[in-house]
Amino acid sequence: MAQSAVIFGCDGLALSTMEQAFFSDVKPWAFILFSRNLNTPVQIRKLCRDLRDAVGYYVPILIDQEGGRVARLKGPNWREWAPPLDQMNIVSAKNARRAMVLRYRLIAHELNQLGIDVNCAPMLDIPTSEAHEIIANRCYGTTPDVVSNMGRACAEGLLAGGVLPIIKHIPGHGRGSADSHFELPIVNTSSHTLNLIDFEPFRQLADLPMAMTAHIIYSSIDPNACATVSPKMIDIIRNSIGFDGLLMTDDLSMKALDGSLSERTIASLNAGCDVVLHCNGKMNEMIQIMTEVCLLSGKSKKRAEIAENLRCVPDSFDVKEASKIFASLM
Repeated sequence: MAQSAVIFGCDGLALSTMEQAFFSDVKPWAFILFSRNLNTPVQIRKLCRDLRDAVGYYVPILIDQEGGRVARLKGPNWREWAPPLDQMNIVSAKNARRAMVLRYRLIAHELNQLGIDVNCAPMLDIPTSEAHEIIANRCYGTTPDVVSNMGRACAEGLLAGGVLPIIKHIPGHGRGSADSHFELPIVNTSSHTLNLIDFEPFRQLADLPMAMTAHIIYSSIDPNACATVSPKMIDIIRNSIGFDGLLMTDDLSMKALDGSLSERTIASLNAGCDVVLHCNGKMNEMIQIMTEVCLLSGKSKKRAEIAENLRCVPDSFDVKEASKIFASLM
């Protein structure tokens, strides 16, 4: 089936007639849900069914459910979590990995029950002293080894629960002193240091199926374009870091990017991203993006198929027992 190289959001708690017709026509590769789309378990399950019915296949459905400050699902219907770095500061080194696996296995259970099968985690950024607070305690540690180990634990927990992971923000957002939702961060660190530290967790987890780019300029490599739209940076992601999975942009509507949405779409795909991500569900913007989006084909299509085929039935899981063990590790 033909699929467009795009991931879209939707506007509200239920699909409008216009959205159903639009999605049926353009057939995005996946959808992403935000707080505006989430109310009750029954409502979310229906929305997921309707999204899949609109395109006519079991389309991947994404969410940002890191736990902590970035959690689209919140109490009382869903478990509340400490930010990952806060958890790491509490748990002992001996128990840290097991706790991280259980954290994301429990998150995967909640997502799977709703029909959501992709989580935008693990976050492999290594925070530095200049890191913007948008990154800080969402991270897993401050060294490549710890971040790689905990990122792998996160991915294992998600995969065991039938949820695909996305590594982000490749090749590293930890030195960005600005919030890329509102402005373009510029990192002036040497390419040697970036390769040695920032890129390393992504290299260690390059076997995972999907990654999301960073809207950041790394001036020592490409002073003229942020990673999302930089052929030089995408070449590093593919050949130096060794990531050959499905590469998606971060949200195209973020203010770190220049130009119209059409221009951003063209630049991202021409740089080497496989699919573009647009999150806010605004119909006029989605229509603009679709003027430049192509169908998935070639290597991009193969990467998408590999990711989709990794979705599986969750392993046997006792939620109460896992919750008890997790609490005992803290």
